[in-house]
Amino acid sequence: MKSPELRCCCSFAGSCAVSVVVALSIVLVITSTHCVEGFESGLQLPRSGFLNGRVKSNRVLFIHDFGAAGDGVGNDTQALKDCWEVACSSPKRPRIVVPAGTYLVHPIVLSGPCKSKITFSIYGTIVAPQDPDAWRGLNRRRWLYFSKINHLSVDGGGTINGMGEQWWANSCKTNKTNPCRTAPTALTFHRCKDLKVTDLRVVDGQQMHMTMTNCVRVSLSQIAVMAPASSPNTDGIHISSSRGINVMNTTIGTGDDCISIVGHSSRINIKDIACGPGHGISIGSLGKSNSTASVKSVSVDGAFLSNTQNGLRIKTWQGGSGEASDINFQNVLMENVSNPIIINQFYCDSKIPCANQTKGVKVKNISFKHIEGTSATKEAMRFSCSEYTSCEGLYLEDVHLVLSSGEGFAESFCWEAYGTSGGSVFPPPCFSSDHKQLFVIKQEVPNEQQFIDSM
Repeated sequence: MKSPELRCCCSFAGSCAVSVVVALSIVLVITSTHCVEGFESGLQLPRSGFLNGRVKSNRVLFIHDFGAAGDGVGNDTQALKDCWEVACSSPKRPRIVVPAGTYLVHPIVLSGPCKSKITFSIYGTIVAPQDPDAWRGLNRRRWLYFSKINHLSVDGGGTINGMGEQWWANSCKTNKTNPCRTAPTALTFHRCKDLKVTDLRVVDGQQMHMTMTNCVRVSLSQIAVMAPASSPNTDGIHISSSRGINVMNTTIGTGDDCISIVGHSSRINIKDIACGPGHGISIGSLGKSNSTASVKSVSVDGAFLSNTQNGLRIKTWQGGSGEASDINFQNVLMENVSNPIIINQFYCDSKIPCANQTKGVKVKNISFKHIEGTSATKEAMRFSCSEYTSCEGLYLEDVHLVLSSGEGFAESFCWEAYGTSGGSVFPPPCFSSDHKQLFVIKQEVPNEQQFIDSM
């Protein structure tokens, strides 16, 4: 991944130091934990002793001792299942060890409740079957599925590979003549509490890479999620109906949202993230098929987005209900990002146009502070809100977005968007504060080099 350049980071007084700190922190994450082509784990596996000697104990469980081959050919699913069952029934805080090697694992459910805390250490690579027929008669939405477990830790610096190429080729988004079918999420945590995942690489997911559903108190750090930009629906980290989630020091490059947050999630903290390629960081979509969904209390603090289709996005369907509220984006650098800041209450991901409806998900108390970089689209900011459920309490502070081309005009678009601004904001904000009207603000802004020369 291309490292962020700092040439455009001092666009207004007071923000330069913040931007440099953010950029440096992101660079440190990228260079110290992994790279796009190969993953350099921060945790080095010892060459002797712990694993080579394989000292057996009641607390350390090696899947080889349960019959795993680790050659990438033999089916190691039953070995992993048997190892899990022993660990889950142990009162001695066991550690499951997946040593160096390649472990072919078919769809599996690892469930609790368990008798004690479990650590799952992956030093090798766990791979999925390449052929979608391996899911015949099984739940096609799952591959590795952890359910109803408290105090689970996953670490080790290893890799989970979804082998998603055939799934992508069969997708209706890749080929419109294909039927639209579900595909597995590579790694799912469902109804887990006090979950910690650190130092892990998840690549080439069949569809979404990592999902938290109905989870409470989760810490994700030093995660690398990678898939081609052309891979359909391959969200990096997807958070649904969960609360108390912290995502830190993570790099994501996929074919869909780097991070997506949906229905009934709250207290989500995202810090020091590198995103791209992908569709940016998204709240939603919310309210599809007239459903109710709420996302509250979200903080994104420190991110570098490069060559993404969207930047910071909130998307809701017409006809839904609920709210997206108390959401703060700050200290974000962007490089050649399309739609850097966008709120869209008319989201429609359908083959046929969506009908206009008179209700929708409420969007309120949203702030964008210390956002800088280059926009690949003429519209750098778009606030497209419903006349029935207008966006309220919007706030911009110290935002500077110039065109990647260095030519022409940057634009802000507002419809039924109500809010205020502070500091220096480019392009100028177009919020309404007193009556409903349409604003399209255009201002010629200096390109990157002109801005540096003026400092």
